[in-house]
Amino acid sequence: MLRAFSTSATGMVAQEMLVDTIANNLANVNTTGFKRHQIEFQDLMYAKMKEPGTEIAPGVNAPTGMEVGTGVRVASTLRVFSVGEFTNTQRSLDIGIRGNGFFQVLMPNGTMRYTRDGSLQTNANGLLVTQAGYQVEPAITIPPDAATIDIATDGAINVTDSLGVRTVVGTIQLARFANSGGLVSQGDNLYSPSDASGPAVVGTAGQEGFGDIQAGFLEKSNVNMVNELVNLITAQRAYEINSRAIRAGDEMLQNTNNLFG
Repeated sequence: MLRAFSTSATGMVAQEMLVDTIANNLANVNTTGFKRHQIEFQDLMYAKMKEPGTEIAPGVNAPTGMEVGTGVRVASTLRVFSVGEFTNTQRSLDIGIRGNGFFQVLMPNGTMRYTRDGSLQTNANGLLVTQAGYQVEPAITIPPDAATIDIATDGAINVTDSLGVRTVVGTIQLARFANSGGLVSQGDNLYSPSDASGPAVVGTAGQEGFGDIQAGFLEKSNVNMVNELVNLITAQRAYEINSRAIRAGDEMLQNTNNLFG
């Protein structure tokens, strides 16, 4: 009977983490380029009291065994990199990736980070930077006399000055990974690579498996509020059922105690 207590407790802990994950997804429903987390569960080890095929009589083997599970654990929180909806901002420096790929961001310490958030700005020196002020890699400088800025689907940035002269000042390159789910979240809409993600492969948008760049659009979060709310209700009910299993075990022990008390 005590096994039911610990087993149900693992279920309650797992559902708590599921609720925490859903809460984070819902909190970032309006975060540009945010990718939802999906929690993965695994059952724990089993207490085996009889193996399948055990001889129960001369020449007779049991077709099934006897085992009791010991609960559940959270195996991972998988980030789902499906493409979110695009919203038209009509701003020339807002860009989204329709397909696979990440923008490269150079950190102050020289390390590289990656993001799907394409809401770009220019700093005092004209460099393209993220909302947090980190430089987009490769470095691209917008001339101060730029009258209009056009970003092509391959990432080429075309600038037209006040005299109508049109020039290409740089190209935004994208990076992709063999396993995007292995990227590590760093906050500020940034990811860092890990051994699980593999190294970054850099290339041109629209080529070699990279998505196209859409200028004037931002990629919204891929969180579906309806699905998350349904998952929240399911997690709440699962938590309640596990707590009821503990309560049922306690009542059975109480009844046993009353018989021999």
